[in-house]
Amino acid sequence: MQSSFMPPRRITIGDAASFVGTTPRAIRHLHESGLLPEPERGGDDRRYGYDEVVRLLWIRRMIDAGMAVDDFRDACADTAPAGGDGGRMGLLSDVVASRLEGLPDGSLRQADLDDLLVTEWIFGPHGAAVHATRVIALATQPGLREESDRVDAAEQALDDTIAVDDPRVAQVAAERHAFVLALEAAIEDSGLAQGDEELFDSWTDRQPPAPEACEDTADRGPGEVHGPLSSLEAVRTMPYDFSPARLRCMELAEELAAAQEPSAP
Repeated sequence: MQSSFMPPRRITIGDAASFVGTTPRAIRHLHESGLLPEPERGGDDRRYGYDEVVRLLWIRRMIDAGMAVDDFRDACADTAPAGGDGGRMGLLSDVVASRLEGLPDGSLRQADLDDLLVTEWIFGPHGAAVHATRVIALATQPGLREESDRVDAAEQALDDTIAVDDPRVAQVAAERHAFVLALEAAIEDSGLAQGDEELFDSWTDRQPPAPEACEDTADRGPGEVHGPLSSLEAVRTMPYDFSPARLRCMELAEELAAAQEPSAP
């Protein structure tokens, strides 16, 4: 059985603008100013992948924070520090950034912050605060981080040259499932899970009604409705360059997790 959800691998400038809550014209200006590198093109059109959309989100946060253009360039540089008030962590909402305070120096990666930013943009600060538990566990437990890197690399190796029924797909899915179980156990044993339920309840209470039930979305902020995009639409718009084999691997890992859940009485 193939998953019905197929995230786009790259999106148009119009979809990128809708996701970020800006205009194609504003994005073109960022290209002209050098703040946003030119993406690859599909024919005559720009095509934006995960990295470009994430960079757009950071730039949007910097603009909202009133940062100067020179500060944009420093913060967007690949050498910019990941954490601290002077880095991108300071652009996350307070409820998310406060959960990351006190982590060991060098333990927080830029990819961690990118992941939290996307989660916060789509699901709101409380959704990202819940997700931060995973980031904290990886940042404080080197063995978990090493295994996470190994499984991530195995998934990335499932590129377009790998068939969906290749035995390696099921093997990596089993490795992903085993890692998730180890991560969940570590979170439980460390006490990080305490307070997550309260955060999760607070997050679900803050979720907006379905888009068709919303008569006025003009005053909604990031994480709720981005112009015409609901959170569900934003999930479906965010590009991930996943091959069919990798998507199948993700689906098999989800099936393994579902099979292990206790049956309802």
